[in-house]
Amino acid sequence: MSLIVYGAPLSPFVRKLRLCLLEKGLDYQLEIVTPFDQPEWYRELNPLGRIPAFRDGDVTLADSSVICQYLEECYPERPALFGENAVDKARIRWLEKYGDYELATLCTFAVFRNRLLKPMLGQACDEDAVQTALKAKLPGHFDYLEQSLGEAEFFVGDTLTQADLAIYSQLQNMEHGGETLDEQRWPALAAHYRRIQARDSVQSLLPGERKIIAKISGKS
Repeated sequence: MSLIVYGAPLSPFVRKLRLCLLEKGLDYQLEIVTPFDQPEWYRELNPLGRIPAFRDGDVTLADSSVICQYLEECYPERPALFGENAVDKARIRWLEKYGDYELATLCTFAVFRNRLLKPMLGQACDEDAVQTALKAKLPGHFDYLEQSLGEAEFFVGDTLTQADLAIYSQLQNMEHGGETLDEQRWPALAAHYRRIQARDSVQSLLPGERKIIAKISGKS
């Protein structure tokens, strides 16, 4: 198999890439590399040591957004996830970046990291940081996404795009950290999240993620 993803299942960036591959119907192999205690050879794939990295035959790439755009261009016969015109393409890339940079800082690196990763590593959860993210910082982002979505089924156009996968991937980490969207305050965003979560691509990954969560939290 020529397509290899290097990373860990609970990373939202690895998840986003895996969902991109699944939605495009591309077979791939996942080789586990975590952000911790990485093998020396991994730096040849990603000198920053971040996950994911990717291999397609002799081609190696780093950064989830770059990899997903590579797949979009290399497999044009597969379902498009980056739009069909300049306006949609720009909007999708904006929302993907919004998820990767704005939501990730809070959903993943504040809520998920403190609630799950730090205890796993023997470190104390900074619950103050979690509550600041939930009460002071995330609501403004959720308001923006609620408004952006409106009454539409997807963020851009009438079909699934990378924007939907990027936003979902961060919200899933928030849920893994024990927090969910307030469906009364953000009904459209909450419905969108559950709609994406119900897709076959997501459901093929989610049981495995939950099994890892149960093991980390000592519930398995």
